[in-house]
Amino acid sequence: MAGDRKWALITGATGGLGRAFAVALATRGYNLVLTARKADALEEMAAELSLAHPIEVAVEAADFADPNACLRLKETIGARGIAIDTLVINAGYGVQGRFAGRPRDEALGMVDVNVRALTDLAHVFAGEMADRGGGHILLVASTAAFQPIPGYAVYAASKAYVLSFGHALHRELRRRGVVVTVTCPGPTETPFWDRAGHRLNRMASAVLMTPEVVVEASLKALYAGRPSVVPGFANKLITLSTRFLPRSLLAWGASYFMSNAK
Repeated sequence: MAGDRKWALITGATGGLGRAFAVALATRGYNLVLTARKADALEEMAAELSLAHPIEVAVEAADFADPNACLRLKETIGARGIAIDTLVINAGYGVQGRFAGRPRDEALGMVDVNVRALTDLAHVFAGEMADRGGGHILLVASTAAFQPIPGYAVYAASKAYVLSFGHALHRELRRRGVVVTVTCPGPTETPFWDRAGHRLNRMASAVLMTPEVVVEASLKALYAGRPSVVPGFANKLITLSTRFLPRSLLAWGASYFMSNAK
C-alpha cells in the first residue's frame, strides 16, 4: 500500500538531478514530497510520477532564497502527517563570472540557497529523524568542493562548506541512526550550465555524466551509510589529485578546466 511506504523529500526537484532523484526513489518505492520554485512544473512532474509508479506524490512550492522557506516547508509537511525518512537537499545553483564583476545580489543569493538554506533544511529535519532513531540525509555538493575555482569563486566555496558540514554531521548523527552522506558530482548533463551562462569546453565535456548515473551512485552510497561519494572514475582521480597540490596550482588548473568553450 502506498500509505505504508516511507517518504522522501527532494528539493530542487524539477531540475536535472532533482528529477532523476525523484524517479530513482519512486522506483525504490518511496512516496515523494517534491519542492522547487515553480508550482506548475511540480504538479506536472507529480502527475507523471503518480502514473508511472504506485506511490503518493505531494508537492510544495518553495523559494529557498526566502529565509523562512525551510521552516515553513517543515511545518506544512508536518501538518500533512508526513514523516520524512530520506531528505535529498539538491537545490542550489552557480553563476560563472569574475566575483567583482557580478551583481552583489547574485553572490549573496548563492550563499543563501547553497549554504544557509541547506543548513536550515538539515537542522529542521535532522532533529526529528534523530528522535525517531533513523533517517537519511543526502547533501548534494560538487567536485568544486575540493578546490578554488576562479570564475566560480562563491559556488566552489559554498560546496566546500557542504562537504565539510556533511562529514561533521555524519559523525554527529550516526549513533542516533541518521545517515548523512555528501555526494560530489563532477560536470553533469543538467540545466545548471545554462543558468550559469557556461559553455563547457572539451576537457569538462570529456567527463560529463548523466544525471541517472550520478543519482544511482549517490543513493547507493547513502543507503550503504558512507559519509561521501564522488561519482565517476575520472572525477575520483581529479579530486584525489587535489590532496597533493597547492591551492595556488589548483586554482590555476581549475580556471582552465572550467573555462568557456571557444
